Amino acid sequence: MPASISDIRLLLKVQSLPKADSRRVFITGGTGYLGRPLIAELLKRGHRVHALVRPGSEVRLPAGCHVVLGNALDATSYEDQIQPADTFVQLVGVPHPSPRKVAQFRSIDFASASGAIEAAANSGIRHFIYLSVAHPAPVMKAYIEVRTECEELIRNSGMNATILRPWYILGPGHRWPYALLPMYWLAERIPSTREGARRLGLVTLEQMQAALRSAVENPCQGVRIVEVPEIRAFRADWAASRHVRLAPAPPQ
Repeated sequence: MPASISDIRLLLKVQSLPKADSRRVFITGGTGYLGRPLIAELLKRGHRVHALVRPGSEVRLPAGCHVVLGNALDATSYEDQIQPADTFVQLVGVPHPSPRKVAQFRSIDFASASGAIEAAANSGIRHFIYLSVAHPAPVMKAYIEVRTECEELIRNSGMNATILRPWYILGPGHRWPYALLPMYWLAERIPSTREGARRLGLVTLEQMQAALRSAVENPCQGVRIVEVPEIRAFRADWAASRHVRLAPAPPQ
């Protein structure tokens, strides 16, 4: 017997409901290099995404994303709009970081992350995801200092968290380090430089997206650190969390 109109409406309604394991995700930095493709992928996979943007930037968000207007450098402008999210993804940072941007690392990276961590903790976020940087490293000391301070704030917050530590992400507009691949290949084969070359290795945009997506879909207990070798193990069509290591959560 052909389906009735009411049957079809019921089917469409059921299909539009969130999946049992879908996440409610709040993202800062959603219009950037990593944020836009991540949001599009999460929406495609059935997650609900709310993205913080400045007024006038709404058009840069993928269709289907809920817009939250505010200022990433002022957490009070959006804290009351974080709920009902269960996952917070912090992606705000200075584009194309370099040693010349020391002041911006403090005024943008630290200001946005420290405010986001406090706001997320106050809002009962169950899983905080932070894009940090690989360390230790012989360069970019000020940048690493800010990111490690933010990691410590996350640990002290008591939230479950995933901290991802890429060094450089290859992709559109970020391709010059491809010229360094022969040097990396050699360094990974010399015992004295192998560990550093792997820790500070290059990852692709696709690997980074897969690692972020996996972090969203596989929340952890405690604080999980994802280093470059683990990020490089991810593929765009495969995301898993079995290669990461866990650190105990701080006392509550």
